[in-house]
Amino acid sequence: MKRFLDLLISIPAYLALLPLICCIGFFVRLMMGKGIFFKQLRPGLHGRPFTIYKFRTMKKVFDKNGNLLPDAERLTRLGMFLRSTSLDELPEILNVIKGDMSIVGPRPLLAQSLDLYTPEQYRRHEVKPGITGWAQVNGRNAITWEQKFEYDVWYVDNQSLRLDLKIIALTIWKILKREGISQPGHATAEEFMGLNGRKKAQKAQDGFKR
Repeated sequence: MKRFLDLLISIPAYLALLPLICCIGFFVRLMMGKGIFFKQLRPGLHGRPFTIYKFRTMKKVFDKNGNLLPDAERLTRLGMFLRSTSLDELPEILNVIKGDMSIVGPRPLLAQSLDLYTPEQYRRHEVKPGITGWAQVNGRNAITWEQKFEYDVWYVDNQSLRLDLKIIALTIWKILKREGISQPGHATAEEFMGLNGRKKAQKAQDGFKR
């Protein structure tokens, strides 16, 4: 039933939004150069990797050592607009049609974060990742990583068609209000460091304050 709902929504949505997708792609190419899509391997159902598609929101700018500059220095004005309106997520509809993702589910995170999860946090991979999810309508990037994982696991244990429809409706409302786009003090969101990494960072910060 969930897969049927995904296709029932994603295929008509892709066809209806195709002119907008092409228009955004044109401006991304014009203002940011070659390569309109951001493509990256992300862990999906049961941790299996898949390639996620988004519109690029940052320029490829490197320092003298060949390292990418921080997000805040690479994020363009067009990119900020795409992020604030969630239009950068539109290409993920293709991921839903392919079956890598669902409309609703925990957001697919970085592959290098897998080893940092607790067994309870890893349970978020018991379902397909989604374009939107319970954590996204309950704070998105404005809440802590711990809260995000709690919401993700809660969704795994309570998923239903009724809940999915509720999340979709709340997502539309959140997009219109542009809430929780970025984490306070960050251009996008703080990198997930795991429980031990967070403790070490906090200990170092406390020592610096002293």
